[in-house]
Amino acid sequence: MTKIVEVCRDFGDLLNPSEFLSTERKSSGWKCHTKLFGAADEAERLRTATAIVTQAHYEINDAVLDKAPNLKMVANYGVGYDHIDVPACTRRGVWVSNTPDVLTESTADTALLLLLASCRKLAYGHKYVATGQWRSIGASDEDKQLLGNSPEGKTLCLIGFGRIGQALARKCQGAFGMRVVFYDTFAFSAAQCKALRAEQLPLDEALRQADFVSVHANLTPQTTGLIGAREFALLKPTAYFVNAARGPIVDEGALTAALRQRRIAGAGLDVFEVEPLPLTSELLALPNVTLLPHLGSATVETRRAMAVLAMENVADFAQGRVPRTVVI
Repeated sequence: MTKIVEVCRDFGDLLNPSEFLSTERKSSGWKCHTKLFGAADEAERLRTATAIVTQAHYEINDAVLDKAPNLKMVANYGVGYDHIDVPACTRRGVWVSNTPDVLTESTADTALLLLLASCRKLAYGHKYVATGQWRSIGASDEDKQLLGNSPEGKTLCLIGFGRIGQALARKCQGAFGMRVVFYDTFAFSAAQCKALRAEQLPLDEALRQADFVSVHANLTPQTTGLIGAREFALLKPTAYFVNAARGPIVDEGALTAALRQRRIAGAGLDVFEVEPLPLTSELLALPNVTLLPHLGSATVETRRAMAVLAMENVADFAQGRVPRTVVI
């Protein structure tokens, strides 16, 4: 009997899931469907699916699982899996996997991009040129808002110090000699902190010391709304704030107010409470924020590695093995 893998994404030229399973991983008897679920076919495709390759846009919850009686594997295309109800999958004997490690460097690069774009006024400068405001060689003399701040020797505060947070720390230490402090619920040993050249602090103290803040925590019930008005009030008015993790970790209304009232110098955001960002968002009108459409890991090399790892997990399951990056 043919088993169905629903791949809720078109990998395009990155990877052919059917060929990968049948040719590269010798998993015969499996058929891949590679398009998003539609209203007309979702119920039938869920009914027949043995495995689903999903990502953040498609939630896996009890309602979906009720429609998928044959489902045994959910392979997430991405490292964050807050859109998957893991306990519900566990109760039903459904494996869940993700794609850690392969996107660490590219996501850290995006955070670094936002850090530099914010402090060197990239978005404001682009608009300044594009709208014809640049009229002399000394643009920063014409408009003082074009004057930014240097990251050299400044203090970087990381909220969450896992793979991506540590990768950003290495980049900022190496390129700019930045001092690194971090907040994490996991207690790092003195030896670990020394090896990473970073100091673990309580959240409030880490924020008070920061010239730059970058969020890299997982989205959980405990981290939802972790950074709000009280936390922004602890930051220096010269501080810059970056979020390339998950939007709901930050109270977007509080961040917007802090930017509008210049209680912080600027921000760079790749994630939002609601995605796509509504065109009514006040963030779109602010001059001191750089916005990206959740590009985090979006390089050809990383996305192919993610696709391969997601399908490797499916292949492991198809061949009777525990998926290599299993969540449960």
